[in-house]
Order: sequence, then structure tokens, then C-alpha cells
Amino acid sequence: MAKIFQVTARAGMTRVVEPVARGLLRAGVSPNAVTVTGTVGVLVGALGFGARGHLVAGALIVTVFALTDLLDGTMARMSGGSTRFGAFLDSSMDRIADSAVFGAVAYWLATQHQYAGVAAALLCLAAGGLVSYVKARAEGLGMTANVGVAERTERLLIVGVGGLLTGLGVKLALPIALWLLAAVSIFTVGQRMAHVYRQAQQAGHE
Repeated sequence: MAKIFQVTARAGMTRVVEPVARGLLRAGVSPNAVTVTGTVGVLVGALGFGARGHLVAGALIVTVFALTDLLDGTMARMSGGSTRFGAFLDSSMDRIADSAVFGAVAYWLATQHQYAGVAAALLCLAAGGLVSYVKARAEGLGMTANVGVAERTERLLIVGVGGLLTGLGVKLALPIALWLLAAVSIFTVGQRMAHVYRQAQQAGHE
């Protein structure tokens, strides 16, 4: 059910993103430029606003710029496929942005003496890195790991909604979102490892 919802949501987003991607390509904007711009926007939202307690503004900025993760990929496909450097740049910028988001959240929660939330934010950062690492390592070994309920965009949207609600007065929304995100991220790591294990077992019997 979660996978069906995820696919449906992404299909809906694709219909919105494609005209924008097409327009940017016609204007001469490259996918790499969108990747860097998206990362800078996330850094501004997380460090410039979120870490200073402006949670509503920070969450909105991070959420908007996190969606460029879909935009640059769509642009790359429309322009004939991602280059090797483009794929490298995208992954590197994602790690920088993720570190800024969860670092900013952990810092702000620490200033509020919400140490359980700090632990959850750090766990999200570690688990999110593992989600990406497992996929990259699998692909480096000639296998795939494109499974799981917690892709990067979904992870940032969850923490963004939590930050937005906390900024609007729902105090426990952000810690709850972080613990939920930590759980689904760890579950996704397990899903990907199991998926790779099945591929390795199948290859061993061929």
C-alpha cells in the first residue's frame, strides 16, 4: 500500500515538474545548475532560518528547494540522460543538504532542551546516510537497491511537515516526525539489504 501511494504521488509530482523542467531547458538552464541551486536553497532554509528557530519559514524553504531533487533528474532525462559528473554532483549535494537539515534541527532542539529529539535527528542523519550508501554500494557491485519507503525527497518532506507544525504551535510534531522518519529509514535500510541479498543469492545459483 505504501509503495502504491509513493508511486502515485511521484506520478502526480512528475506531471507538475515536467513542464517546469522543459521550460528551464529551453531557457538554457542545466540540470547541474538546478542541483546546486536546490542545495543552496536548502542550506539557507535550514541554517539561516530553521536553526535560528524560524521553523515555519525554514520548513517551507527547505520543502520547496528539496523538490528540485525531482526537477534536476527530470531535466537530465529530458536532455538525454544524466552525465557521470551530474550523478556524482547530485549525490554529493544531497549529502551536504541532508547534513545541514538534520544538523540544524538537532541544534535547534538542543537549544530547547529537547534531547530526545536531538537523538532522533542524529539517528535520522545516520540512517539516511545508510539508505544512500547501501544503494550506492549495491550499484557499485552491479546490483540494484531501488526499493524502500523512505526515499530522500520523502524524508525531507516528513521533517519539513514536522517543523512546519511545530512552528505553528504543535510542539511535539517535530520530535514525532523525527522518530517516525528514523523508523522508516532504518526499515528502508533493511529492505535494501534484503533486496541485495536476494540478488546475490540468485547470482550465486546461476
